[in-house]
Amino acid sequence: MVLSSITLPAWIGGIRAGSIASCGNHVKASCCWIAFSAEAAGVLGIVPLECEDGGKRTVSQLCCHSDVVTDFDFSPFDQRLLATGSADEMVKVWRLPESGQDMPSGAGLTLGPGGAPVDVLQFHPTADGVLASGAGKGVTVWDVGRQQPLTALDSHGDQLQSLTWKRDGHLLGTSCKDKKLRIFDPRASPAASQSVPGHENNKDSRLLWMGSSDCLISVGFSQMREREVKLWDTRRFSGAMLTTALDTSPG
Repeated sequence: MVLSSITLPAWIGGIRAGSIASCGNHVKASCCWIAFSAEAAGVLGIVPLECEDGGKRTVSQLCCHSDVVTDFDFSPFDQRLLATGSADEMVKVWRLPESGQDMPSGAGLTLGPGGAPVDVLQFHPTADGVLASGAGKGVTVWDVGRQQPLTALDSHGDQLQSLTWKRDGHLLGTSCKDKKLRIFDPRASPAASQSVPGHENNKDSRLLWMGSSDCLISVGFSQMREREVKLWDTRRFSGAMLTTALDTSPG
C-alpha cells in the first residue's frame, strides 16, 4: 500500500509500506525511530522521528531476516534497541544508530531458532533486557543479555495470536486460535493461572492490558464473523464485563 501525502507538517508521506499478514505489529515507534513493515520480505523500513535539515525524513531499510518479519518492538529502556521476530524462527535484537548514520548490517544478537515461526514478541515493561516471544503454541521469556530463556510457558491449545504484559510486569496475557484467553504469572509457574473462552470465532484476535489495572480489552470475531471488542476484569474472569460489536468480516 502507499501512504499518500497530505499537508499536515507532522505527516510522513510517500512511504511504501508492506501488507504482509501476521499476528504482530506493522508499525512501532520509539522516541528516536519509527519502524514499519516494508514491501520486501525480511525488511523493515526505518524513519527518524524528528525531521532532518530541510524538513525531510530519509527512509532507511533494515534487512532483518531471511523470511517475513512478523512482529517487532522497541525496548522501553533503550530507544534505539529493536527486537524483531520472523517466520524464519529467529528473534533478533538490533541497535539502531543515531539519526543520519547507516543502519547496522547485522543483529547485535540472535535468539533461536525455536522450532516454529515467531508470531509475536514484546519487551517486558519494567525489567530491562527481558523479552517474551510467541512461536507456534509456545511462549518463551528470554534474558536478552545472557541469550538464554528464563522460562517457557505451558503449551497453548493452538497457534498463539497475541501476548501482552501488564504494565507493572507481574502478569502476561495471551490470546490463541483455540479461542481462549489466558493469564500467566511467569515468575510463579509456567501454567496459566486463569483461562476463559474469549471470542467464538478463531479468526485473528488480540489482547491488550489496560495499563496497570486488572482489566484487559480483547478484539476478535463472533460466530457470525462480527468484529467485536470485549472488556475483561481478571478479578472476575469467568466472562466478559462488556461486549461491543463493530462490523462484519467479509471472509
